[in-house]
Amino acid sequence: MNFNNESTLVLVDTVIEAMKEKKGNSIVSLDMRHLDNAICSFFVIADAQSSTQVDAIASYVEELVKKQTQDRLLKRFGYQHANWVLLDYGDVVVHVFQTEHREFYQLEELWADAKATAIEEAY
Repeated sequence: MNFNNESTLVLVDTVIEAMKEKKGNSIVSLDMRHLDNAICSFFVIADAQSSTQVDAIASYVEELVKKQTQDRLLKRFGYQHANWVLLDYGDVVVHVFQTEHREFYQLEELWADAKATAIEEAY
């Protein structure tokens, strides 16, 4: 992993832009670059009220990232039920939850040592 790669920061910004565009709730970026046990540089997390909106947010993240960056999606999980969709871009892992699933799994608490930045909602 290249923890200080400028393109990683561009990817994070693009993911956040897509989440905001599709009205993702409680968007948070977790900067994990300083953690010894980090599996990536950043988690970007959002939630939505329905599986339809989870699917729409995740799909738009994929579309905008493909259009605006050189980053390739390595793996995707969770579209079948859209309770929790995970998009793995290597340095950046995107999580889009239904609200109750986000509350249950509490990723922000699991990675409490990461630097969390709450993104102001645009609506």
